[in-house]
Amino acid sequence: MSRLACFDLDNTLIDRDGAFLKWARWWAGLYGVGESGVEWLVAHDNGGFRPRAELFELARARFGLAAPVDELVASYDEEHPLFAWVEQPVLDGLAALRAAGWRVAVVTNGGTVQQNLKLEYTQIADAIDYACVSETVGIRKPDRRIFELAASRTGTTLDGGWMVGDHPSHDIAGGIEAGLHTIQIGNRQATDAPAPDHQFDSVLKAFPVILAE
Repeated sequence: MSRLACFDLDNTLIDRDGAFLKWARWWAGLYGVGESGVEWLVAHDNGGFRPRAELFELARARFGLAAPVDELVASYDEEHPLFAWVEQPVLDGLAALRAAGWRVAVVTNGGTVQQNLKLEYTQIADAIDYACVSETVGIRKPDRRIFELAASRTGTTLDGGWMVGDHPSHDIAGGIEAGLHTIQIGNRQATDAPAPDHQFDSVLKAFPVILAE
């Protein structure tokens, strides 16, 4: 039976923070809030972990916006993905895994509209077997069930599988709890998270490790 390789999306397969900065510059120009507006957005974004309704409620007050929060959030969900990109070597790495018989799933916490648009716009959707988006399936990492669902939808099991992601508590702790080998991308810290099997500065270094299995 094929084995499963799970990947986080934001700040793992794609540079989510870089895309947010590009969007913030565009948005600041649209609303005429200048470079200080860009700096404010980045400072209050919390790496994407601040709820979007909360972020835009703060933005309305900070910049005197007339649009309601739900309208601002809905626009953001459709705008932000258009600033995302993926490096061709990442797509090549995913293709190499599938060619070697691995089943590849993206397992991501996030909203259905935004995450699906990112996957489609970057063409990652065409390079994987399944995308498991938390809002769509009603389960969030680190819950073991989201990894079990990815295995079920790809016709695999969790045995001998991998989880690759940047978040120690969501990706690494969740992957370990699910019985997966783990690779952390980047140096995000969490005091209560277990150590991954490997830690790299780029997802590109994860592909040869998995392929060597």
